[in-house]
Amino acid sequence: MAISCKKCMKIVIPPRPYCPDCGSSEGDWIQLMGTGTVLTYTIIHVAPQQLAVLTPYVVAIVRLTEGPALPGMVKFVEPRSVQVGMKVQVAYEAATEDGWPRWPQYFFRPA
Repeated sequence: MAISCKKCMKIVIPPRPYCPDCGSSEGDWIQLMGTGTVLTYTIIHVAPQQLAVLTPYVVAIVRLTEGPALPGMVKFVEPRSVQVGMKVQVAYEAATEDGWPRWPQYFFRPA
């Protein structure tokens, strides 16, 4: 989900009460398609302690189909297989009671 500014039509993600471009407080919730394209990425080999078990893992900037760019992990693919221009889709991990993640987390997976 995102906010579409009624004044300048910017798609605001993450949602916030004011448009960062024009300052308008008027916006509508919109459902995003959940698809996009990898703009750039890095493979993390040395991670913070809580993510060390995931190494190596990919963090990418993804241009969503609707236009905004969003950072996130790319999972369910060999890190060396990720490429600029790769089509991906958003997926979610369920919240856990013990440990990480403690709330639903989004990530990207190959489309």
